[in-house]
Amino acid sequence: MNTCELCGEATAGRYLCERHTVRLAKQLADLPTLYAEVGECLVPRRSGWGDIVATKAAAGPRSPLDEDVLDTVNSTRAAEVAHLWRVDVQRERWPRHAAPPPGGLAADCRWLGMELEWIAVHYPAAGDLATEVRELELQARSIVGDPAPRPQRLGTCVAVTAEGVVCGAVISRLPGQTRVRCRWCDYVYESGLDWMRLQHFQPETSA
Repeated sequence: MNTCELCGEATAGRYLCERHTVRLAKQLADLPTLYAEVGECLVPRRSGWGDIVATKAAAGPRSPLDEDVLDTVNSTRAAEVAHLWRVDVQRERWPRHAAPPPGGLAADCRWLGMELEWIAVHYPAAGDLATEVRELELQARSIVGDPAPRPQRLGTCVAVTAEGVVCGAVISRLPGQTRVRCRWCDYVYESGLDWMRLQHFQPETSA
């Protein structure tokens, strides 16, 4: 193998050229945020069970959401795809290791990103991996737009944990997101009072 599987550029034995390796690293880093935003775009309708609507406002009358979108563009499917690639890469690199349990989209993308240099040099299906990750990215961007919104840092979690101490983990949210769960202590910020408390009890920063 002397050329990149994606562009045909000479690579001196690598399966991916440096340019496509860097691009794949960025795509893996961005996927969890993209699919978190997809989750904000497709939410349960308040008036009934099981109905899904797009939360992004569109010009003109609202059109029924294509159900195929829900089947193909969601964080569950993205997590399944990423995990299958993680399992296969691990099988190739460490054939005696047991398959890893599902760890979620962010964990599997992070793992693949950490192994990316080995993948680019030693993994025969590197081009297929890059192609499928690109497809997941394009599907998500078809829902959230391009460029995708970035999380906004709101401060640190002010919830008191079971140990009686303030959590202090970073709290961030996507634009328009009204419900945020702290990833460290699981406290949910969703009411007006929650947001006021979060703002009021932020530690003062020295000038």
